[in-house]
Amino acid sequence: MLRFTDVTYSYPFSDKQAVEQISLHAEAGQALLCTGSSGCGKSTLIRLANGLAPHYFQGDLKGQVVVAGTDNADRPIHAIGHDLGTLFQDPEQQFFALNVTDELAFAHEWRNTPPNLIKERIMAAAQQFGLLELLESSIHELSEGQKQKIALAGIMSLGPKLLILDEPSANLDPEATRELALMLADLKKSGVTLLIVDHRLYWLRDLIDQVLVMENGRIVKQIPFAELDDDALRERYGLRNTSVHDRRGQLACVTSHSGAISISGLTFAYQGKAPLFTDFSVALPKGMVIGIIGTNGVGKTTFARLITGLLPMKCGNISIDGKPVTPKELMHRSSIVLQNTDHQLHMHTVRKELEAVTHHHADRADTVAVAAIMQEFNIAHLADRHPQSLSGGEKQRLVIACAVIRQPDILILDEPTSGLDGANMAVIAETITRFARRGACVLVISHDLELLERVCTCRMELCSTGLKTDNTKELNHEQPNN
Repeated sequence: MLRFTDVTYSYPFSDKQAVEQISLHAEAGQALLCTGSSGCGKSTLIRLANGLAPHYFQGDLKGQVVVAGTDNADRPIHAIGHDLGTLFQDPEQQFFALNVTDELAFAHEWRNTPPNLIKERIMAAAQQFGLLELLESSIHELSEGQKQKIALAGIMSLGPKLLILDEPSANLDPEATRELALMLADLKKSGVTLLIVDHRLYWLRDLIDQVLVMENGRIVKQIPFAELDDDALRERYGLRNTSVHDRRGQLACVTSHSGAISISGLTFAYQGKAPLFTDFSVALPKGMVIGIIGTNGVGKTTFARLITGLLPMKCGNISIDGKPVTPKELMHRSSIVLQNTDHQLHMHTVRKELEAVTHHHADRADTVAVAAIMQEFNIAHLADRHPQSLSGGEKQRLVIACAVIRQPDILILDEPTSGLDGANMAVIAETITRFARRGACVLVISHDLELLERVCTCRMELCSTGLKTDNTKELNHEQPNN
């Protein structure tokens, strides 16, 4: 179903080989996992499989990539797409329509599928992936996890024989991740071949037939999943843990009283939608890492944008250290790292991204601080690269560095470890903990159980009725910082 034979590839205008001498084979109904440190060549492997490289990206290809018995070199991308579907790490990159129904119908319409059959396939996909209540929704109002489900439903409604998934667990809560694993197991049983590229490992144990570990553009290990339990092997290649503990229920809850940052009477609704927050109040401590948790679509990212002034509240008040602050002041005293990093990268080089942030807050760029933080976040070697040329994990580290260098009172990170390998996740975890100890209020919106286990000292759990609390585990704001 999928075969690479001695594949070596380099991008245009690059004297470095992106991947080198790659050979792999997957039969119908098999599942392969490709993992490795950020920038090791995983994304290029995906592009070679789905034909984007070299058909779209151009470049120099040696060797052979065969999908469903046909060499990718012998047919265009759209023909390869009849046998293969790709779920990208950022699902917005593959959307063409503005609402869910139109998006699910789009590819079928381009294939001249009869209207009655299109409607039938849309309903079947919506039923399979739990999207019936979202069919009339605007895509831009949905959570990242919901967008991912829509993209996957659209792909599978076309009936591909091979499915490629790029960081599929990155935007899903743990419960939805388990659902995804079950859905993929069903697809595998039906004969669909799976190629999964992911840093998070724990959820794949019962699904994967073979693991490909990549380093510097090469496959350095082809092993069964159980061998990833070797701590030394994971440390050697910068991999995540193969098992995690769900500590969400063990973390103390923040409450609506006694906190350095007080939000009271918060009310907000998107136009034409039911309110996400009604007379919502919460008090957030400084010096701690607060995990903001809750199911996809409950309002976690919206809350973050409201308390940083990016979205206007219908009503409500925010105070810091007992002093009311305006939305404009909030924007100066807070930093937010968005889930989609591309929305926050605007300059021509990594160095200029960081210099622009420091220059905005002073008369001139702080070159010393920029050099130090590039070293801290392991991006010094990327200083002269264009930000949009970086891998997903490299972009993530850059955007977090831009947020931290401002030294804000409130630091909010929305899924900060999506796309990060084990080694760089450890760097981010240490940075988050250290920044909180300096006295900042750090809020982490994350479904990443491994990160929550490492950094969070308390939790703010959102549900459909507002703030979920557990009176037996309410946070004592006077307790010492962990």
